Amino acid sequence: MTPTTGSAPSEDGAWWRSAVVYQVYPRSFADSDGDGIGDLDGITGRLDHLAELGVDVLWLSPVYPSPQADNGYDISDYQDIDPLFGDLAAFDRLLAAVHGRGMRLVMDLVVNHTSDRHPWFQESRDPASPKRSWYLWRPPRGEAGAAGAEPNNWGSFFSGPAWTYDEPGGEYYLHLFSSRQPDLNWEEPAVRHAVYAMMRWWLERGVDGFRMDVVNLISKDPALPDGPLRGDGLQGDGSPSYVCGPRVHDHLQEMHREVFAQRPDRLLTVGEMPGVTVEQARLFTDPARAEVDMVFQFEHVSLDHGPGGKFDPRPLRLTDLKASLARWQEGLAATGWNSLYWNNHDQPRIVSRFGDDGPLHRVRSATMLATVLHLHRGTPFVYQGEELGMANAPFASIGDFRDIESLNHHAQALAAGEDPEQVLRGLRAMGRDNARTPMQWDASPGAGFSTGTPWIAVNPDHTTVNAAAARRDPASVYHHYRRLIALRHSEPAVVHGDFTMLLPEDERVYAFTRSHRDTTLLVIGNFTGASVRLDLPPQWREAERILGNVPGTGPAEPGTATVLAPWEARVHRRTEGSAARCD
Repeated sequence: MTPTTGSAPSEDGAWWRSAVVYQVYPRSFADSDGDGIGDLDGITGRLDHLAELGVDVLWLSPVYPSPQADNGYDISDYQDIDPLFGDLAAFDRLLAAVHGRGMRLVMDLVVNHTSDRHPWFQESRDPASPKRSWYLWRPPRGEAGAAGAEPNNWGSFFSGPAWTYDEPGGEYYLHLFSSRQPDLNWEEPAVRHAVYAMMRWWLERGVDGFRMDVVNLISKDPALPDGPLRGDGLQGDGSPSYVCGPRVHDHLQEMHREVFAQRPDRLLTVGEMPGVTVEQARLFTDPARAEVDMVFQFEHVSLDHGPGGKFDPRPLRLTDLKASLARWQEGLAATGWNSLYWNNHDQPRIVSRFGDDGPLHRVRSATMLATVLHLHRGTPFVYQGEELGMANAPFASIGDFRDIESLNHHAQALAAGEDPEQVLRGLRAMGRDNARTPMQWDASPGAGFSTGTPWIAVNPDHTTVNAAAARRDPASVYHHYRRLIALRHSEPAVVHGDFTMLLPEDERVYAFTRSHRDTTLLVIGNFTGASVRLDLPPQWREAERILGNVPGTGPAEPGTATVLAPWEARVHRRTEGSAARCD
């Protein structure tokens, strides 16, 4: 069945501009067989939740065979399903069920690196193998295996050097992430064409596109030069040699020609691109260049990182957030397109991060954050549980964590003499496991996720924060997300409207307008737990209020200052020539 979408058609024919994408992290979404790990049949059994929410696209995090060193982002076979999650028959059932509900399915594409168990890498360990050139092997710069003998000084994203010595071949291999995730050599044409063949195989199976993991890192400077030393003085920063590297545009344009050019417009391509700038993103997403439809950038989710990095968090300054998002809105206004997200499998829960996850303000702050984000220009991405207001988990000790990044950071920080409790505080606030606790379906001991013992502990707050309770409560976070998605599908100004930031220096209120033809929307969000007095411009004092998270509908208070409740969000609409206009 050819999938359809509930989205309003885009003026330029790009359906994904008016779509909403929902990310599923399969390990933590729904377990159908009681082994404590989510699976494909579990997702299929919960698709009505997505359909009722109104989303258009399901983005599926990796389900390929994997040793699970990095929870599936270390792939050992690109054209199968890991038995943890089911098999290809289960995948086909899921795909048919997604299409049957008028939605699309996007796969995760992880081709900067493979697992060290992938047959390609195993073959490449032999210096005489034709696949030796499929990975980045280099000889030591001194005594093999000794400190400083690595081919260059680059550090890994997951702590330690970015090189591991392989004794049988007498050389080091590059891994920007874990040593279990060797980087592919995209300068080798055979690598690229093997990847393109795999992508075509999935598209022929019926998938509707790809989210491309760290795809702007695939091109490295062939010289692999040393980078400037990082703050800790242990390794160098190699990012100038691989972030948006010398041939990345060539590779993505070739990928488009080889994989997407002859496909129907139903496909969606999203490039995850750490370190990408607005100027670079404009190139990547310019339709005339035929690279990707949109990118994931990380600027706004780095604003609360302190001098010590992500695990040294500091309070968010609202003016910084406004400046960042406004720059991206303006930068991609004429050419390109924005993705919009607060949460994903790599980020802590937004209601704990930028909102207030206490019982008094959780719903209000979660719905305010959602309103502000979804009314920007771009395609919104919802991460599983975000629509319930799921929060960070109360990890008591390092034994509660599962993520390789957090465990490696903890070990390195303690070895460097850092205070153990301070290290744990950083992990609790910013660790990726916050996003990976099981989906909270109901108040039962397993949260409706599993009848067995979950692979990572369920957040104890699931007894009150869960999908069953949310559906019963018309004022819940879940129903607010439904209203936001419905507004995107029905109001052209949400999709096509120009963006204008208001009050850029205000540290309490986030406000902007979206204007399209004769309609203008005013969006207001109070980012504080206190009431805020706001003087609306005269033309808005009688405008229709079309969405909010505090009871009350109709026009704003005419002739008086508006008082925003703690964490309140409002969306007003004014139409030129209507009774609502009062210039």
